[in-house]
Amino acid sequence: MLNASKDKLHYLRLSKRDEEWGIMVTTVGCQTIQPYTNYPPAAHPQGYKFQPVQGRVLNEYQLVYITEGSGFFSSQSCPVQRISAGTMILIFPGEWHSYYPDKQVGWKEYWVGFRGVYIDQRIEKGFFCKEKPLHKLKRSISVTTLYDEIIQLATTERIGCQQIISSIVLHLLGKVYYDGLNDVVKDTDAVSKIDEARLLMKERVENPPSIQEVACQIGVGYSWFRKTFKRYIGISPAQYQMQLQVLCAKELLTTTDKNITEIAYQLNFESGGQFSTFFKKKEGITPSEFRERMH
Repeated sequence: MLNASKDKLHYLRLSKRDEEWGIMVTTVGCQTIQPYTNYPPAAHPQGYKFQPVQGRVLNEYQLVYITEGSGFFSSQSCPVQRISAGTMILIFPGEWHSYYPDKQVGWKEYWVGFRGVYIDQRIEKGFFCKEKPLHKLKRSISVTTLYDEIIQLATTERIGCQQIISSIVLHLLGKVYYDGLNDVVKDTDAVSKIDEARLLMKERVENPPSIQEVACQIGVGYSWFRKTFKRYIGISPAQYQMQLQVLCAKELLTTTDKNITEIAYQLNFESGGQFSTFFKKKEGITPSEFRERMH
């Protein structure tokens, strides 16, 4: 038997001002489906009702979090998958989908529906995709607390409520994305090697070693290092080194009186001109302009 709790369903009113914020929450709630009971319950508005066999298509995104029990999910872009407690489902607008609990087990689910240009932009940039709608987060009190906070705020519907709860949705999406990235490399030895490489590059930011040197020093192959580093960090080792150089350059520009040429030589550039070109390409302004703005 699942832990019983009072079902909570909220469908929010939206104003033009809410839409101008760029992300708005349409619905939020939680419900417990006991074994051998109908799913979904009949309390939902017409636009959200569906039968598991027929499925449905929504005009919004939804994050559905299963905290207890197990069941099944399928969509237009994803074949039938068995899901268990700790699974976060990301539903996409215009995408046929269906999900339901095991009849013998039931489940407890939280959900939040939302839409807006900020979310569309993240999808267009490839942060999430329809082919991978399931995300394993395990059962997390911190995640359910975020849902509970949205539910509590939605109950009051005070002025500015949408801006607060939509920001919590971004927190949830960030959590899903973060956990997904950090689950890519499950081998603790591999993680240790990447961390060792990052420490080495940070220590030698003023005299950066080649990527081949880094791989050799931590005792791994060059190809493995480049591929694993990018999968774990999200950018290539060379890009990571350049980011370190930019950060160091900014610190030197704001905390020392060294001129541009002195900073260039300290960071192992051949000339002040080469350093200025590098800095402007990364930041959009010259080192001198950056220093002037900071001061």
